[in-house]
Amino acid sequence: MSLLGRTERRPDRVPDHQRVSLRSRITLLAALCVGGAVALVSLGAYITVYQGLYQQVDDSLQDRAATVLRSSQPITATRAQIPGVFLELTDIRFDVVNTSGDSLFEDVAIDHPPVTAEEVAVARGQRGQSFRTDQASDSRILAVPYPLISGTALVLAQPLDSTKSVLGKLAVVLIVISGSGIIVAALAGTAVARGGLLPVQRLTAATERVARTGDLRPIPVLGDDELSRLTSSFNSMLGAVAESQERQRRLVADAGHELRTPLTSLRTNLELLIASEQPGAPTLDPEDKTEIQADLGAQLDELTQLIGDLVELAREDAAPVAHEHVELTEVVDAALERARRRAGDVTFEVRTQPFHLVGHAASLERAVLNLLDNAVKFSPPGGVVRVSLEPSGDGHAFIRVADAGPGISDDDLPHVFDRFYRSEEARTLPGSGLGLAIVKSAAERHGGTVYASRSADGGALMAMRLPGEPG
Repeated sequence: MSLLGRTERRPDRVPDHQRVSLRSRITLLAALCVGGAVALVSLGAYITVYQGLYQQVDDSLQDRAATVLRSSQPITATRAQIPGVFLELTDIRFDVVNTSGDSLFEDVAIDHPPVTAEEVAVARGQRGQSFRTDQASDSRILAVPYPLISGTALVLAQPLDSTKSVLGKLAVVLIVISGSGIIVAALAGTAVARGGLLPVQRLTAATERVARTGDLRPIPVLGDDELSRLTSSFNSMLGAVAESQERQRRLVADAGHELRTPLTSLRTNLELLIASEQPGAPTLDPEDKTEIQADLGAQLDELTQLIGDLVELAREDAAPVAHEHVELTEVVDAALERARRRAGDVTFEVRTQPFHLVGHAASLERAVLNLLDNAVKFSPPGGVVRVSLEPSGDGHAFIRVADAGPGISDDDLPHVFDRFYRSEEARTLPGSGLGLAIVKSAAERHGGTVYASRSADGGALMAMRLPGEPG
């Protein structure tokens, strides 16, 4: 399939109508949690009251049955004698049934309770008593043996109208309370979400402002909660970005300043050579021409070194430290081998001890080579550069490079590792002012530091302190 025929698959976007804001989700979650809790509590309360009311009906029926059974004062009816205490049962329905389920009071004008096999079983002595709820008559029915007449059972029926009325009212109250609780929870969730998400909204507005305007001003931090710490972290990130931009700005400005001089000189010399080749123009003296050509070569070398140092410094700033085992003695030996080839009559006095760390060997070798080249540049003819690698006993090692040159003035000491910084003495010597800045960048990337002071011979002493372990 050709490239023109291929379609790029894009991530599916959620439609706007399906998006739910964080505030809405918090409100919904609060309402659901409170609604669930209120529903459980209401259900538990309803079940408890339900069971309690029905137990009261059952207890009332048993108490009345016991009162009837304790009475011994009968009254005469058509087919049986009825105790006078039955008159206390005016608020409930009652009956006495035999083993066939027939009422002994069939000729009495009373409202007979419904009789089923459960009541007949009690009359026959098959069960001690029975409780049941009759849905047709909406009543609770109790049957117990009637000892005054053998083979009979006393049946009492309590209407459930008042009980169900109380339960209905309770259900309405619980539903109203549950609904009110859910509404209050939703309102509270909205208020909490609105207040709690204010820092997030400020953070969102700040990120949008940064993306829109590039303004890296920090966001005001209020409080000390998680969102405040998030804001502080974002401010730290903004500070790091601002610092990086400032370093880039200074690098571009300093690089432009350093490039301007050799480029201007190159242009002047080239224009002079081109003008001398024009018809009718005065010819240059061979010695002047040779001098201009030498200046062109020197300026090209200076530009090449400056561009190389800029590339190396950018690489040091951007590249992460490689996690590889590095023997510092091998790094120092490799840098010394390269430095000796361009040291002329300057000699090196070396003293090293085994030490290793985890880092990037090429970066460290370039840093040590820059220290050596700097020492060679300022050493007098026939001078000695002293190089040492010694553990300090606290999990670090020092790489020291000392020369016998003019040394570093007190005013220059704090700035020797700054980018493009060159002392008055160094301005007449070749260099870009980036060599020691590369040393500092490499040391800091490996968790180390750099130092500058005077050597015992009166020259400069440069040192790197790196973490690691003795060999």
